Amino acid sequence: MVTIRLARGGSKKRPFYHLTVTDSRNARDGRFNERVGFFNPVATGGEIRLSVNQERVSYWLAAGAQPSERVAQLLKEAAKAAA
Repeated sequence: MVTIRLARGGSKKRPFYHLTVTDSRNARDGRFNERVGFFNPVATGGEIRLSVNQERVSYWLAAGAQPSERVAQLLKEAAKAAA
């Protein structure tokens, strides 16, 4: 099954996540099909906290990809911010 989930990056105590489309059998930070955005939970000042390519996400959702619980929350947040 294809999933949209977070892949962790960044350094210790400073997490940074990429929203990736991948096969559910792949490792969390392993191989992926496409990166569709990023999430920076410790953004301060003028840094961007959340960026999502809505066009590509809607394509993958229409193709049957399932978002993880956290990604579903982030997509809802991004849609509210875009409106």
